[in-house]
Formats: sequence, structure tokens, C-alpha cells
Amino acid sequence: MTVHRPHHPARTHSRRRRTALYAASLLCCSALLATLPGGASAVPVPAPAPVPAAVVFADEFDGPAGSAVDGSKWQLETGDNVNNHERQYYTGGNSNAALDGQGNLVITARKENPGNYQCWYGTCEYTSARLNTAGKFSAAYGHVEARIKVPRGQGMWPAFWMLGDDFGNVGWPQSGEIDIMENVGFEPGTVHGTLHGPGYSGAEGIGAGYTLSDGAAFADDFHTFAVDWAPDSITWSVDGNVFQRRTPADLGGKEWVFNKPFFLILNLAVGGFWPGDPDGSTPFPSQLVIDYVRVTTND
Repeated sequence: MTVHRPHHPARTHSRRRRTALYAASLLCCSALLATLPGGASAVPVPAPAPVPAAVVFADEFDGPAGSAVDGSKWQLETGDNVNNHERQYYTGGNSNAALDGQGNLVITARKENPGNYQCWYGTCEYTSARLNTAGKFSAAYGHVEARIKVPRGQGMWPAFWMLGDDFGNVGWPQSGEIDIMENVGFEPGTVHGTLHGPGYSGAEGIGAGYTLSDGAAFADDFHTFAVDWAPDSITWSVDGNVFQRRTPADLGGKEWVFNKPFFLILNLAVGGFWPGDPDGSTPFPSQLVIDYVRVTTND
């Protein structure tokens, strides 16, 4: 904004003097610039203003203790999972997924079967919860982040991950899967970030692990797990520390299926091929505590 000031004749002389001094200083600066290597300019150029991040999805899990998750953002899956040989039965409502009244969502795995649920191996031994944003929220690209405290114990398998929005039409692994964070109980100090797609699914997934220093366990405290996702590039971080970046060049010619919308998933599995089954040392109930989930973009 330009401010117009009234003219003061008495100040004309001082203004002319300042003008003369300014002109002299320009001559000085011109001489100085002429001595710089390559005629480089010494005048600093302001950096472009950063594009503000737009929050496209957020759940801070605020609400009364015991209340269910926001149904406008999440849906709960029910049933068992024979594909991974998981042992739990996922329930609906707030039985195994509820707010704690302190700004957290708590997914609780219990050694129980109050509904006489049947699993692939017979009568289910455990209950837990799995929730997703399918049909409610999906996005292509952005910064996807959650602050989470994982449980501890043999056989526990918490995860924060994404599936392609076309999962219902093309199936898995053609839909693509982005695992932002997985932890298995026998590795208390390590989490994994992995891509799954056609020709690199299951144990053939492309990924890496991140291990805490000094023998610390992820169950000891909250940690922030994130991916920065752009066309043809996905970068993983823990507490702001980047530990891997993947591009189509990492797939050895296999199809990159991550340039499309994905939806979010949170779950706590019990047992399975990868973590193995719980044993006598596994504490129950076991809790996965989520402080928040946020997705931001610069578009």
C-alpha cells in the first residue's frame, strides 16, 4: 500500500541532500559489483513465499470417553482375516475402537469372544478393530501423518496404511498398498514402511525398516509416522527422520500403481504369518493409541 504524505517546503533541501547521497551510494555499489567474480549481483533476492499446506483430512479424536469414532470419516470392518492367518475377529461399534476422552482413539485387542464369533480356524480367540475411510475420504498425493503409540507383546501387529481407491474393482495387489507404519511384536524397536503392488506383493513388497537407537521400544511413547507422496515418489519418515524414498525405478520394471487416490486404514491385528501367534508373555488387553491422523497437500 502507498501512503501519500503532505508536502513540506522546509524539508526540500534535506530531501535533495538525501537524494544526492542515495545516488552516490548507487555509484559506489556499481563499482563494487564490477569487482565481483563473474559480475554476480550482491543484492539478495527474496525467496518465493511457501505455498501454505491445505488440510484435506484430519481427525483429532476429540470426544467423550467411550464414544465411537466419527462415522462421517471412518467405517469399521467386521470379521476375520484368513489371508494373513490373523487370529482376531474385528468388531463394529465402540467395542474395540473408542475414544478415551483425552483426545485419542484407542483400538483394543482382547483375549475374549463375547459374541461366539467364528474365525477361519474355528471359534475366535481374540477381538480387535480395523477402520478405514473407504467411500468417505481418499486422496492422491500429500503429506499423510499420524501420531501413534503401539502396543507391545509377541503376536501384536499394529498398522497405519493405505489401499488404492479402486480396490473394490481391481482387487489386491493391483490396487496398490502403501504401508506407512507396521510393527510386529518380536521387533519392539523397529517399524516398517512398504509398497505392495502387482509382482511385488506380500513378502516381495518393496520397503525398509526404521530402528530406534539405544534399544528403545516404540511402545514406550508416541511417535509420528508419515509419508510424503508425490507423483512417482513416496518418502517415509519417523518423527521427521526420513528413512527411505521409493520411485518407479525401484520396481525393476514392474507396474507403479501409486498415481491415483488411496484411502486410509488403521488396525491392530493379533497373530498372523508375519508376527506369529501370541504366547504366555503377551499382555491382554493390548492397546493401539492414536493421537491424530492428518492429510495435507500443497495443491
